[in-house]
Amino acid sequence: MENLSSEKSEMMEQPLLLDDSETHKGGFRTLPFILGHAALMHVATSALSPNMIMYLMNEYHMNMTTGSNIIYIWSAVTNIAPVVGAFMADSFVGRFQMIGLGSVVTLVGMFLFWLTSVIPQARPPPCVDSNSICRSAEMFQIYFLCFSLAIIAIGDGAIKSSSLAFGSDQLKREVCQGNARAMERYFSWYYAVYALSVLVALTCLVYIQVNIGWALGFGAPVLLMLFSTLIIYLGTPFYVKLKPKSSLITGLLQVIVASRRNRCLRLSSQSADMLYHQKKGSTIVLPSEKLRFLNKACIVQDPQLDLSPDGEATDPWHLCTVDQVEELKALLKVVPIWLTGVIMSINISQNSFPVLQANTMDRHIGSSFEIPAASFGIFGVISAILWIVLYDCLLLRVASKLTGKPAYFSTKERMGFGFFLSFLSVLVVAAVEGVRRSIAIKEGYSDDPQGVIPMSAMWLLPQYSLAGFALTLHAISQNEFYISEFPTSMSSVASALLGVGTGVGSLLASFIMNTIDDLTKREGQESWISSNINKGHYDYYYLVLAGFSLVNILCYIVFSRAYGPCKGEVMEEEKP
Repeated sequence: MENLSSEKSEMMEQPLLLDDSETHKGGFRTLPFILGHAALMHVATSALSPNMIMYLMNEYHMNMTTGSNIIYIWSAVTNIAPVVGAFMADSFVGRFQMIGLGSVVTLVGMFLFWLTSVIPQARPPPCVDSNSICRSAEMFQIYFLCFSLAIIAIGDGAIKSSSLAFGSDQLKREVCQGNARAMERYFSWYYAVYALSVLVALTCLVYIQVNIGWALGFGAPVLLMLFSTLIIYLGTPFYVKLKPKSSLITGLLQVIVASRRNRCLRLSSQSADMLYHQKKGSTIVLPSEKLRFLNKACIVQDPQLDLSPDGEATDPWHLCTVDQVEELKALLKVVPIWLTGVIMSINISQNSFPVLQANTMDRHIGSSFEIPAASFGIFGVISAILWIVLYDCLLLRVASKLTGKPAYFSTKERMGFGFFLSFLSVLVVAAVEGVRRSIAIKEGYSDDPQGVIPMSAMWLLPQYSLAGFALTLHAISQNEFYISEFPTSMSSVASALLGVGTGVGSLLASFIMNTIDDLTKREGQESWISSNINKGHYDYYYLVLAGFSLVNILCYIVFSRAYGPCKGEVMEEEKP
């Protein structure tokens, strides 16, 4: 989740580099195209993952472990791809071209994935119910499925890398002309559209998949993505299209390479005795003493050889600015705290089992309407929205009245609370699953994982609510932490760190699940990660995740204290 204030400050500080032909373009007239494209795109992409485990197990006859592995890897690529897309857009392609290319690629991927639901040869034949014989998918069918999902992930990442920033490009002139709230209004609209899109996907499209069929359920996103692609191109005559420029990621890589090349240089005990390459207009004159080996990247050895007449480095891969060095140091400093967020992402990635769990419980509201199992994720989204509203409008106000002064919880405190709520959420999953499994066995459903037991699915609401609260605290507070600690030029890195962390968390979740599966099915025992959740022990599995979460909380406390006070906290302490 990108940070509104950070994006706003970044976009307002960067100068416009426009051609004369771009002078009269942009403005609010472009937003219907950009927001319309984003709305349809988010609905289309968000509709695929909720029911994916059911599709893979029922149509491709995969076991729980294999299906979850595919989903984990797909999620990892989806979350990491925007980082690569942002680098390509900023350095070579441009944001509009990246969005357009990503839209076409996503459309192609969704069309290929839809073919798996309409072409019988693209998936295994149905099981023979009389003796429960199910043929496994052939290698070509698996390759075709994974290829389509990979194309969707790459295209989706390309769009998300530039969509929000491209809209802000259109409003820079509005901000420069005195409309300070233009950017704030745009971000509010964008996130409102995103939240509404997810709600539509989790309700309407999931309902179609369950009650009408996979062909129409996966065909609707293809049509939505087609309309989304057309909408973004319809606004082409009105867009401001900024030229690509050097990417921050390139600058960070240059520091690593330059410090490696200059590793033989000797550092003086006094930084003032050295000549450092300073960025024009920068207030940072000398590098900090922390991680001093990186300071070698900005040492000017021979001004005549190292610097051009205009003061720029003749070889930026051999000599960097002090600002670049400090940016890399700021990034390395937050790595331990970032790693604790990666561990929490393991819990966030557990999206397959809750669907199977809800599928075995009574999901009726009234006598006729039944909530689709995959739609229970909507309660997590609603909880996230409620937390944002209640935190600002209720919690802080009550705390202020109780303390008699303005209440404020630091970013590290909120992060810690998010980790604790995530720990509670997996504990609740384990407890509810233990009760559900006992009832299923008592009712004679041990060999029938599709059987619906006499237990209301409303028992799942606490775990979804806690997970929603935890995810919101995690995303907002971590993003705010990075923004406050990084130099202004690195404000866009925050969302990239969150995405990469979620992607790495998905890969770790896959590793943990495979390891537990291998260990628990030895000697002919039923695996804890069994496709028959009534025979498996997902309650034990989630207790293992709770153990990891508890250790992660302890690590976070250590890392947080070792990090020291944040910049805002230092300023508060200095006040009389």
